[in-house]
Amino acid sequence: MGEEDYYLELCERPVQFEKANPVNCVFFDEANKQVFAVRSGGATGVVVKGPDDRNPISFRMEDKGEVKCIKFSLENKILAVQRTSKTVTKNAHILGFCWTSSTEIVFITDQGIEFYQVLPEKRSLKLLKSQNINVNWYMYCPESAVILLSTTVLGNVLQPFYFRAGTMTKLPKFEIELPAAPKSTKLNFSERDIAMAIIYGQLYVLFLRHHSRTSNSTGAEVVLYHLPREGACKKMHILKLNRTGKFALNVVDNLVVVHHQDTETSVIFDIKLRGEFDGTVTFHHPVLPARSIQPYQIPVAGPAPVTSQSPVPCKLYSSSWIVFQPDIIISASQGYLWNLQVKLQPIVNLLPDKGRLMDFLLQRKECKMVILSVCSQMLSESDRATLPVLATVFDKLNHEYKKYLDAEQSYTMAVEAGPSRSSPLLKRPLRTQAVLDQSDMYTHVLSAFTEKKEMPHKFVIAVLMEYIRSLNQFQIAVQHYLHELVIKTLVQHNLFYMLHQFLQYHVLSDSKPLACLLLSLESFYPPAHQLSLDMLKRLSTANDEIVEVLLSKHQVLAALRFIRGIGGHDNISARKFLDAAKQTEDNMLFYTIFRFFEQRNQRLRGNPNFTPGEHCEEHVAFFKQVFGEQALMRPTTF
Repeated sequence: MGEEDYYLELCERPVQFEKANPVNCVFFDEANKQVFAVRSGGATGVVVKGPDDRNPISFRMEDKGEVKCIKFSLENKILAVQRTSKTVTKNAHILGFCWTSSTEIVFITDQGIEFYQVLPEKRSLKLLKSQNINVNWYMYCPESAVILLSTTVLGNVLQPFYFRAGTMTKLPKFEIELPAAPKSTKLNFSERDIAMAIIYGQLYVLFLRHHSRTSNSTGAEVVLYHLPREGACKKMHILKLNRTGKFALNVVDNLVVVHHQDTETSVIFDIKLRGEFDGTVTFHHPVLPARSIQPYQIPVAGPAPVTSQSPVPCKLYSSSWIVFQPDIIISASQGYLWNLQVKLQPIVNLLPDKGRLMDFLLQRKECKMVILSVCSQMLSESDRATLPVLATVFDKLNHEYKKYLDAEQSYTMAVEAGPSRSSPLLKRPLRTQAVLDQSDMYTHVLSAFTEKKEMPHKFVIAVLMEYIRSLNQFQIAVQHYLHELVIKTLVQHNLFYMLHQFLQYHVLSDSKPLACLLLSLESFYPPAHQLSLDMLKRLSTANDEIVEVLLSKHQVLAALRFIRGIGGHDNISARKFLDAAKQTEDNMLFYTIFRFFEQRNQRLRGNPNFTPGEHCEEHVAFFKQVFGEQALMRPTTF
């Protein structure tokens, strides 16, 4: 398979650390995403590397026995090390601990949970809250600060706790539905089958349910339970895997990725895509066919001395791989931590349904350029889409665009209204890559498309009008440059009758730039001049432009009639009109215009003469030269 066939890949720059061996223990902290390499219990050094491994942390500790767990608090302020499994006060077993903030820590034992404030100056702990409860194992989601405890004998009753700013909140417990099995069969349920991750801003518990061999099921499935901050946990989605075996889960870019070790392949699920709803839960199938993660070459410059110069192929889906949420894969035996990534470009060719493809792409973080390339591809000669398909795609894009515009407008109105007690602090809406505006479509797709000579012009115009139709449908004001693109395309193919119809029926919205463009077309299409003036009149805010247009066309009387018609003739510049009349070299026209302004002067000031501020001296001199000085005094009517 070529590179374009793989839609999952390991990141190019993994975090490298000293691999696990008899003297070096490796630990991973899910909150800070840091790997700890602890040599000889810390006596010969501890090296801490995170996603930004340009500044690894190195230090030594006294060897006080085996290290069970080691983690920095958030912001790397305080280090906590667990060396024993026994508690000091109770006969309990310590299962582990979690930092919930830079100065708050939770200890989990098999008998309960204890929440402490750390007082660094006093090197002591202050108990904030505790809860006695039977615990089999626990799980922590640092992104949501929720700890999940497995309780009861079977272990399938889960008790969540939420931590925030010195408070510990007990959320409603819930039960994981185990598959039916004969009484003689021992159910195998452990933390390996559970994951916690945030998907589309909501916290989910993911349960990998293996069906027993005796059941009629087609294979394992992943059950998603939505775990809200308030209210009960609810089973929402079931991801059908249609196979059995060993699985591991990641969440990448809001996609659930399920790895299958036996076939060394992975599949992705998107719970935002339409599934089959049975009234309670939604069933989903993989978005795409199963594929392996893209083959990966381990770089030569590894942590250990290398003799061969050629990169070594990495064993994918290795049994030594450990998967952490949301997107981390660690190979302790090789000394690498990777982030799993989704490649969008290969998915374009693997998902032929363009509507479904758009639904998928619009939810991805880095989707903009891929969506624009899909739109261009749909308008190419080889992969030309039908108008109904294009309409579907345009509507999906403009639906996102409109949502953003509405949110931006609401934000602006709220800011202008000022802060109120009822509304919390306002946040400006985030413009994601899913917001493709008219400028994006014009620049990257439509302008290049209209220049393709091999495209039938009727199809080109139909596509442009379909995009404008979609914008209008979502009540988005169409930018003038899109209308200009339509007009230029119509003119290019001499489709003036269609242009006339589009303007007559207001398919193209009135605007000053559009009116000016129509004026420039007068030499190709004489009626464009009148169409432009009609448009400017309809705009009603373009009176100055209409006068300028008429004067530039030497239609001085028409300009004067227009300005009189709207009652603005007392404020217009006499010099501007006299200049235009003189340029026509029509002396009688000049005489008429001159007389008009003389009469205006008489009416407004009781004197027909021009004031020095009007700067009409040269026109008065010209009038005298042509008509004689006595003509200045002769009363006339306009």
